[in-house]
Amino acid sequence: MPGSPMPDEEALSYARKKFPFGNFCLVRDWLWLDIETTDAQRQALEKTQRQPALIYAHQVVFDSERRWDVGDFVRTSLLHQFSEGFHFRTLNSVYLLLGPGTRKPASADTISCLI
Repeated sequence: MPGSPMPDEEALSYARKKFPFGNFCLVRDWLWLDIETTDAQRQALEKTQRQPALIYAHQVVFDSERRWDVGDFVRTSLLHQFSEGFHFRTLNSVYLLLGPGTRKPASADTISCLI
């Protein structure tokens, strides 16, 4: 699955212009995990404007809120909205997916191991 082809410095400049008030994180070497859910679970998530997907990134490039250091891994909360082909937005942050990544299904048990 492609992310943005921008190099790190260009992506940082882009993010600062696009999100001047922060709450963004640039990541590379990422996995998009589609969480297997029942219809009832999916409906419950929809009521809270979330979708059963998250990102597990092996490399933080930059975090505007300094929650993670450069090179750390990060696991996002659930997807709120995906746009621009590389903006993975949760209810409190946007993660810019840089470079290629992998999208795959994951069971709830697998996800619980990441928490």
